[in-house]
Amino acid sequence: MKSFSILIICSFFLLFPAHASAQEATIIDFTEVVKAKVVSIESEETKKIPGTDTVAVFQTIQAILLEGSKKDQVITFVDDYLRLEAGDTFYIRHSIDGGTGRETFVSTDSYRLPTIILFTVIFIVLTVLIGGKQGVRGLLSLLGSLLLILFVLLPAIIDGYSPTLITLIVASFIIIAGSYITHGFNKTTSTAVLGMLITMVITGIMAYSAVHMGKFTGYGSEESVYITHNSGGGINILGLLLSGIIIGLLGVLYDAAIGQAIAVEELHHIAPHVSRKKILHRALRMGREHIGALVDTLAIAYVGTSLPLLLLFYQSSVSPILVINQEVVAAEIIRTLVGSIGLILAVPITTVIAVFMLVKETPSADLELIKKEEENLLHTKHHH
Repeated sequence: MKSFSILIICSFFLLFPAHASAQEATIIDFTEVVKAKVVSIESEETKKIPGTDTVAVFQTIQAILLEGSKKDQVITFVDDYLRLEAGDTFYIRHSIDGGTGRETFVSTDSYRLPTIILFTVIFIVLTVLIGGKQGVRGLLSLLGSLLLILFVLLPAIIDGYSPTLITLIVASFIIIAGSYITHGFNKTTSTAVLGMLITMVITGIMAYSAVHMGKFTGYGSEESVYITHNSGGGINILGLLLSGIIIGLLGVLYDAAIGQAIAVEELHHIAPHVSRKKILHRALRMGREHIGALVDTLAIAYVGTSLPLLLLFYQSSVSPILVINQEVVAAEIIRTLVGSIGLILAVPITTVIAVFMLVKETPSADLELIKKEEENLLHTKHHH
């Protein structure tokens, strides 16, 4: 229990900057987060953060407020969170203690919008230049998906609708709209859509079973606690966990289903006389290779997002079994496993549907003709 308590304390210091902890104990009468710009660094020294053995760089900073109630005012404050330089733009929290009237200024984040815009532009330009028409369609599909999530899914969850139900509905629209926008209205796209919808329902059932069998609460992250507090308990946090599993699967599920549908279509085009059984066998062979790559991608992506947390656990003396059993870790494991299972199922489900929808059995008369032509061709080669 002692080591676990130490782990919780370490997690607290990891998630909450130490310089802000003292401010949280005051009674805040007024607070605002505004943009500011560093005028100069007055001094800089290295010392321990009070109450810990952690060494940090403390800067005495002179900055001008660029917005808010004290716009254009120059302030001086001490910061141990961001390593700032003269000319840097950042966000600062301005608070007034309701009891004493004392003003405090605490840095919260660097100003990252220019970087985000730059890489967004690079992403769009490369997608259009290299992807061409399909790239443009993909961007439109992505935009549509984000709009559905921002203006339908999130408001519906906040309004108290079942997160699981509304996620299944929105995910279905994302699958349908995204597929047809990107690949057009054709039988191949319809095949992939049908395969994705069936797989998503099966995955949703499995995710529901997993979180209930494992007795998950949904409170494995700091965000869940804040959401419950801000909504007054009006949001189903466990349903939110299920929603995250389903939404997280959509990207790789889309890739697998479209890939299999197109594989079946191309195999049939290049060899229209080959039977459905043989095409199914060949397409599944291609799908197995695809599964290997995508499952690895899915798992590593989840590990990447949880790397700081895993490192924190790795540094502690907590038993590995206890670490795996912690909801914050177990939830990611279940998310990865259920997502991977859904991805694996998408390959045979979509392939079978595609074979029956896209492959037309060649009439026996045509098969005899093809066979005779092949025999004549073989005979001609031997003759020469």
